[in-house]
Amino acid sequence: MVSDRGRDRVRVYRIDPAGAAAGSRVLRDVTDPSAPPVFSASESEVDEQRTAYGLTAGRDPRTGARWVAVTRRHETRVALLRLVDKADGTVGTAPIGTIDLPSEFRLPNGKTWSPCGEPDERPQLEGSILDAGNRVLYTAQEDVGIWRIPVHGAGFGRPELIDKVRSFGVPQRFDEAAEECVADGPDPGFGGKWLTADAEGLALADGKLLASSQGDSRFVVYDRDGTPRRDFRIVAGRGTDSVEHSDGAAITTRPLGPLFPHGLLVVHDGERRPAATGPAGEELATTGFAFVRLETVVQ
Repeated sequence: MVSDRGRDRVRVYRIDPAGAAAGSRVLRDVTDPSAPPVFSASESEVDEQRTAYGLTAGRDPRTGARWVAVTRRHETRVALLRLVDKADGTVGTAPIGTIDLPSEFRLPNGKTWSPCGEPDERPQLEGSILDAGNRVLYTAQEDVGIWRIPVHGAGFGRPELIDKVRSFGVPQRFDEAAEECVADGPDPGFGGKWLTADAEGLALADGKLLASSQGDSRFVVYDRDGTPRRDFRIVAGRGTDSVEHSDGAAITTRPLGPLFPHGLLVVHDGERRPAATGPAGEELATTGFAFVRLETVVQ
């Protein structure tokens, strides 16, 4: 499954393991062509591009229903959907519920704080992961931190902010000339100690939650309740480049042969080396992915 941001849909693909060997397609799009937008009320609203962004999937352990949780671009809303098999072999979606996370926060000093951003954008959510067996969604709000939200057959429960980014509560303003946020006062010290904004990709394995601390190119390992255990960087070696400014991560705990006997962590690398080369020999910014033995990072 992927989010089709341009059309505000969830697209579903079937995997044909024999496809590559037979010289045919490995992926086949089986999305119901009549599937409605995830968030938009009309196609004209889709054009505004506040559409499906990050997603994660899992199965309700009590009913067997296949869940998909989707975040919304430039907004704080999350939708919970159910996959629906159609008679023609396609797969559609049915809405279960939505939740809107905060865009402003009451600080211990009594002041109200909102993360800085462009005037028409709310502090959006990035990476998410469903711990379906425990009926919990974890989702990362870029300039805020990590949320833990109960899920059930009717939607979402009460969200809990289990960790904050270091810059939480820091006064900032949007500089229109520079088109970026700049400091607008001293740090009051209400932020967390582990995440440097943006909080990005999330992954789950063996009871541990892994989060990308994009601002300092680190990853933080938490217990399921949000207790931080340690952080680490992925450095060059064992056939991979170092990883900087990672957006997303994914984990499998299945053995994958002699190179990854205990599972695999795949992370996005925002500054892949060596970089690509342009037609005039110039160095071009390049992104990619790093493949890491799971046992070296999740213990």
